[in-house]
Amino acid sequence: MTVEKGYVDAPLPEGIDLVEEIRRLKKEKKAVVLAHYYQSPEIQDIADHVGDSLAMAQYAATLEDARIVVVCGVHFMAETAKLLCPDKKVLVPDLNAGCSLADSCPPDRFEAFIKQHPGHTVVSYVNTSVAVKALTDVVVTSGNAHKIIEAFPKDEKIIFGPDRNLGGYINSLTGREMVLWPGACHVHQRFSAEGIAGLKQEHPQARVLVHPECPRPLTLMADCVGSTAALFNYARTSDAGEFIVATESGILHEMRRSCPDKVFIPAPPEGRDSCGCNDCAFMKLITMEKLYNTLRHELPEVTIDPAVAERARRPIERMLAMS
Repeated sequence: MTVEKGYVDAPLPEGIDLVEEIRRLKKEKKAVVLAHYYQSPEIQDIADHVGDSLAMAQYAATLEDARIVVVCGVHFMAETAKLLCPDKKVLVPDLNAGCSLADSCPPDRFEAFIKQHPGHTVVSYVNTSVAVKALTDVVVTSGNAHKIIEAFPKDEKIIFGPDRNLGGYINSLTGREMVLWPGACHVHQRFSAEGIAGLKQEHPQARVLVHPECPRPLTLMADCVGSTAALFNYARTSDAGEFIVATESGILHEMRRSCPDKVFIPAPPEGRDSCGCNDCAFMKLITMEKLYNTLRHELPEVTIDPAVAERARRPIERMLAMS
């Protein structure tokens, strides 16, 4: 069996019940399935744990009895799981599930950028390749970036990469002047302030929830700026009945499931007349069929050079200790 296409391209048995077969394979192979909030509803429903990047990393670090960890997310998330579970087989259903933000920060160019700013502490967003993490002093997520940056002395010289929007948002909160790598997420970059303003006219009582990977005009409009987990928790505990959500639309599944009496409106990616379908094409490459074949054939497997892994693991462990 090969993965020339980046995933196991094998026909499914006729009449297969994917849900039942995936559950059977998980039990048989002592496998745990992790899913990000941006995955499709059926993937979230079959997963053993659903969360944002930090929650997935923390959960992976606690796994003891599992032999296999399947990461239903983008490639850097599977790399992070492998770093934290080096003794386990880590699988990802499609190696093509990359990340536009991680891809915007090639390690050779980031290393040159670091050398141009000597004496700076390097803080990298978790949405980076393992090679970039190996160049980093501490990794952060959107959920803990503010806390970790504030843990450094006020006069600490810091490079923040690769998301310029998240870094700029943290600068605005802390009054710092971190040097920012000019990367961005193609999904969050597409949301428009005009589109949200139009929805607010139609839903004046709606609260606006914005991920900090969005451009500054959107965060200025928000009632809550936060990670996927923070946005979900705000919606769950808020007394408001309507929410305009400016992050990848996969999170709406868990929001609607947990808060069936509330209305969640996806923010449009362009103008107010655009459809509210701002999905991450990379996340949606993970399907039930690929998950089944991954469990069945135990491919594709994520492997990391041990020397790189040793350097990349340290900033993640530092993050977990600080958060």
